[in-house]
Amino acid sequence: MTEFTPFLSALGGALIGLSAVLLMAVHGRIAGVTGILGGLLPPKIAGDWAWRAAFLAGMICGPLGYALITGGMPRIDVPVSVPMFLIGGFIVGIGVSYGSGCTSGHGVCGMARVSPRSIVATLTFMATTTVTVFLVRHVFGL
Repeated sequence: MTEFTPFLSALGGALIGLSAVLLMAVHGRIAGVTGILGGLLPPKIAGDWAWRAAFLAGMICGPLGYALITGGMPRIDVPVSVPMFLIGGFIVGIGVSYGSGCTSGHGVCGMARVSPRSIVATLTFMATTTVTVFLVRHVFGL
């Protein structure tokens, strides 16, 4: 089980939303992490590398800032084995390719823009997640 942390969750959501709005306002780009990473190596547009690298560095350095403020790294519990974690990552990678984006691009930015494609994609992510968790935890007992 996880802790119920409504204040921290709301703060985290607000920061994600703020970063998405700022990226759109400053660069006119959608904050889809997969697309940002995909355009980084190799850069598809000249001069596009710096903001992509800064965005990803900010995501990586976030926990370090948390550690400086609180004195410890955030605790992350992954309730599955390493092989299951890798298989899940592989499946997500396939979904990102076929879905033309990831949960951050569709779920945060696309839903905010009321994009029909993103609404369908997000509903598909959520339904698939629900079925997968039910099967893995209650049918297969993994």
